[in-house]
Amino acid sequence: MHTRAEYAPEWIREDFVDFIAEKFDSIWAWKKIKAEIISVKPLSADFIQLQLRPNHNFKMNTYQAGQSVLVTVVLGGVRQQRSYSIVQVSPQGLISIAVKKQGLVSNALTALPVNSIVEISQPQGDFVLKPSERANLLIASGSGITSIYALLNCHLLNDSKPVDLLYFSRDNAYATELNALSEQYPQFKLHLINTAQQKQHLTQDLLSELVADFQQRECYACGASGMMQSVQNIYQQLELSSQLNTEYFQLVIDETLAEQPVKFLLAQQEFQARSNLLESAEQAGLRPAHGCRMGICNTCSCTKVQGSVKNILTGEIDSQNNSQIKLCISQAISPVTINL
Repeated sequence: MHTRAEYAPEWIREDFVDFIAEKFDSIWAWKKIKAEIISVKPLSADFIQLQLRPNHNFKMNTYQAGQSVLVTVVLGGVRQQRSYSIVQVSPQGLISIAVKKQGLVSNALTALPVNSIVEISQPQGDFVLKPSERANLLIASGSGITSIYALLNCHLLNDSKPVDLLYFSRDNAYATELNALSEQYPQFKLHLINTAQQKQHLTQDLLSELVADFQQRECYACGASGMMQSVQNIYQQLELSSQLNTEYFQLVIDETLAEQPVKFLLAQQEFQARSNLLESAEQAGLRPAHGCRMGICNTCSCTKVQGSVKNILTGEIDSQNNSQIKLCISQAISPVTINL
């Protein structure tokens, strides 16, 4: 005997509930995380701090210092996303992010007035302090200070061990707050290098000069590509890579690698890839799911059926069949087939 599938009508639609609810409270939503821009604070000419009031769907208790949120804005009818580190969380549950005026989403976000509503994600990412018996060394440049500033505050509130911060900055964003912390906490030493006044780059000699015992410390680094390459090289040469924790806000493509053919199996589409796989697919007219574009979230994760790719962040080569990769941080170094 055949049983007839029962039709279960969707009596209550989420979008309808959200539409009605926002008439009473602009950030209320059934499932989405909406946030209101409470304040806008210039950190420099092109660096803006936004304070957001998220709704009840935001899981504040899961947040760890160093994590980020995806912020969604609608531009030309298309939802665009970018990842921003949470700089700090207030006792009232307000979250602060800092946005550099560069790129489509960031330019749109910094132009929004106070009381505007944006959609955000839950806290995400694993650039967080690890339990360790070692003292910490923090290294930042440019807008990489956002996640590093959060890690610093977390250390000072929870740990009495020494912590040093090397901060390469052109505009001294957060310098006032950092100097105040160095006066308040004797275990914290700030090494602020204004790159507009002195052309100083990160070297092993500089590290040894400023933090004599840096090789015995756990290191956390976030910043521009040049600095990140330097810190990677230093720690690799010293065979200390296990003590180095990194987060990137710029992805650098290896321009020496040749263009490679890529096939998306399910879409039955082929294209040539020279940049990362996500950008190459988009340039070919495809629209794979994505989020942060920086390797933090897992939205663009997929199965590489065969072929070899290079991880743009770590330099690691993956030649295994049926392995998981992230399109946004993978560059093809051979013909590649992907199950998309």
